[in-house]
Amino acid sequence: MSVLVSLLVTFLVIILVLYLIGMLPIDGRAKQIARIIVIIIGVVSLLRYLQVF
Repeated sequence: MSVLVSLLVTFLVIILVLYLIGMLPIDGRAKQIARIIVIIIGVVSLLRYLQVF
């Protein structure tokens, strides 16, 4: 049950950070780079909770 809660919280944090990046008044290229970085970090942390690493 703990792993499920951790996965859900991580997923919600990723969604929230992506939303906040979309609200920033920065160039589109910088937003795209920031989104890619957040998605990569999010996928790695989700895989870590699933004990793939």
